[in-house]
Amino acid sequence: MDLSSVSQQLKSQPIWLLLLLTLGSLSLSKLVFAFLQWVYVNFLRPPKNLKKYGSWALVTGPTDGIGKGFAFQLAKKGLNLILVGRNPDKLKDVSDSILAKFGKTQIKTVVVDFSGDLNEGVERIRQTIDGLDVGVLINNVGVSYPYARFVHEVDEKLLSDLIKVNVEGTTKVTQVVLPGMIKRKKGAIVNIGSGAAIVIPSDPLYAVYAATKAYIDQFSRCLYVEYKKSGIDVQCQVPLYVATKMASIRRSSFFVPSTDGYAKAGLRWIGYEPRCTPYWPHSLLWGLAKSLPESIIDDWRLRFCLAIRKRGQLKDSRKQE
Repeated sequence: MDLSSVSQQLKSQPIWLLLLLTLGSLSLSKLVFAFLQWVYVNFLRPPKNLKKYGSWALVTGPTDGIGKGFAFQLAKKGLNLILVGRNPDKLKDVSDSILAKFGKTQIKTVVVDFSGDLNEGVERIRQTIDGLDVGVLINNVGVSYPYARFVHEVDEKLLSDLIKVNVEGTTKVTQVVLPGMIKRKKGAIVNIGSGAAIVIPSDPLYAVYAATKAYIDQFSRCLYVEYKKSGIDVQCQVPLYVATKMASIRRSSFFVPSTDGYAKAGLRWIGYEPRCTPYWPHSLLWGLAKSLPESIIDDWRLRFCLAIRKRGQLKDSRKQE
């Protein structure tokens, strides 16, 4: 078939059909490009050399969960560690475990109770990092509810801890680390957010926790823009469920990684997008959540959290008996 006959056939088609074909081709091309990009960033894109940011990494909340996973993975990459937590015995246990596995790692520990006197704790961090090239900051420390509850059921202590640890703690540690990074014109800051604030449209019965993590997301995005030209990469990582004590999940699975599994994935994304979900099966769930009507997810999440609340109340009542 020659080109003139093809051109004639196209001219004979209704304009609406040609528009539909064009839109269909563009949509298909967009989907193919998005899929190829997803494959590249999750499986093919090389991780950055974190030691180029500096030889030291500071991790808050390193004695358990995701923070502990990051501490081990950073030591594996050859970085020295500043571990910041509230329990000196647990800090020593983690330090000893890391040193037993990675003997050349230098480790400094700082005892800070993020629900206590933050100004005093931050000053101890400032004194500890003085003269060290802290190139990576992992703001992992955080607290959640013991179990799901309505806002009017959140007691004053829990309310204070949620805001002080999740919001004020992350903000003040970032403030104390930033001047050194600005001076050296390089650094990477990773703030651990939550799918409760970003992936799902709402997280009923965990309202204050979700709101504090929404702060972390916006805080991170603003810093990403503020300090990009200063050579500092700021990122909010958005995990979904991870097998941690906070999530009350003991066993890992395909969609629920272990803390080491998540941290290993998290390291690969440092220095790239301002917001990311490093563990690739989580990105599949995120895509599913975005494709469903918000009302359906809201209804499912409310029923799910009401069941958690009921189990928590039963457990509390048994303790009181």
